[in-house]
Amino acid sequence: MNNVEDIKREARALLDSGPEAWADETIEMKRYFLTDVLDDLIGCTSRAEGLFMASTLATLVCEFILRTNRQWMGSSKWTYRALDRYDTHAARELVAALERYYQTNEPDALIRYVDETLSPFGGRLFAGFSRGKSNET
Repeated sequence: MNNVEDIKREARALLDSGPEAWADETIEMKRYFLTDVLDDLIGCTSRAEGLFMASTLATLVCEFILRTNRQWMGSSKWTYRALDRYDTHAARELVAALERYYQTNEPDALIRYVDETLSPFGGRLFAGFSRGKSNET
């Protein structure tokens, strides 16, 4: 039977190896979700709605960055902390883009951040996406 130290070592190894890699279908689905919210923000005319969209984008883009790089993520403050631990530059850029939007209602930096994040995976995924099938336009 394992002793406590063996169990701790095994748990540490599991944590250090990160979560299972996302399947291509999951990456496509997450690209679509990001694209959908991003498009909503681009066309947004309501400050109140835009605030919620920016918050949703922040969470989704953090999840995308972390999980496509096999990193664990948390929720709320732990989402930011996980991104900062993984890539401090990316975390600071995202915060700056969010600050700009929240202070000036100018979404360009946030749009650019999401687009740069999606770029290595094929960019935005537009209409025509359905689970198990995708059509890029």
